[in-house]
Amino acid sequence: MQRLNNERLLFGMNRIFLAPALLIASVSVAAAAALPPQDAPIVTAPLTQAPTMAPGPKLVEPHLRIARSGVKGHARVALTFDACMGKADDRILSVLVRERIPATIFVTARWLKHNPQALQVFLQNPDLFELENHGQNHIPAVDTPVSIYGIASAGSPEAVRQEVQGGADAMVAAGIASPHWFRGSTAKYDLSAIAEIREMGYRIAGYSVNGDGGSLLGAAVTEKRIAAAKDGDVVISHINQPTHAAGEGVAKAVLDLKAKGVEFVRLQDVDDTGDDQTTQ
Repeated sequence: MQRLNNERLLFGMNRIFLAPALLIASVSVAAAAALPPQDAPIVTAPLTQAPTMAPGPKLVEPHLRIARSGVKGHARVALTFDACMGKADDRILSVLVRERIPATIFVTARWLKHNPQALQVFLQNPDLFELENHGQNHIPAVDTPVSIYGIASAGSPEAVRQEVQGGADAMVAAGIASPHWFRGSTAKYDLSAIAEIREMGYRIAGYSVNGDGGSLLGAAVTEKRIAAAKDGDVVISHINQPTHAAGEGVAKAVLDLKAKGVEFVRLQDVDDTGDDQTTQ
């Protein structure tokens, strides 16, 4: 009886140890059966090609320089300010008026609508301020659809013309003389839009010194950039962000330049040269 029990125990243990091995062997056989024969050709699925994206328009950010003074130690600089939207920055405007510093101001129709008091300051100081066209709705003057710094472009030749003409019409309606210069939102253009704007009779205002990085730089960096302007430079900054630190830097830099004996001029007062056929 004891011998029978031992045989039964041994048989049960063999079943326990053999079962996993049999399972593994079954799986291996099934997997091998699923594989193609060794001499069968290997067929691979074709790679899916990524869709071809249409290239965007070639954008340019034109430079502009004015005629140098030609006198050693006597730099000539043109200060230009964009008044895009928002309110007037009195930190800058008050310095320009108090120190009798000429500047060229590019205004949008939207800014004019909300800043009648600042407009009166400009109009009451015609010896200081040259007012020029920054567009109707602050839309980049690019005639194909594209986003620039998150701002949708005009997107068509007709929309570019409307942006330019709408800005000019708003200026005349506000009592400003017809503009001769245009600067679009973001200061970027495609070449075909440049040709369209030039055909409308405008010179396009680039720049050579980006003073405040779209009014997003700190006061110290802004002051350093503008104060480093050299003979013949055209500085671009903003006069419509009174809550940004950059405005403080702009005001200080203007005083720094004046202390150096810089001659300030408006664009209408001097000869200039712009690239990308913006002024020629």
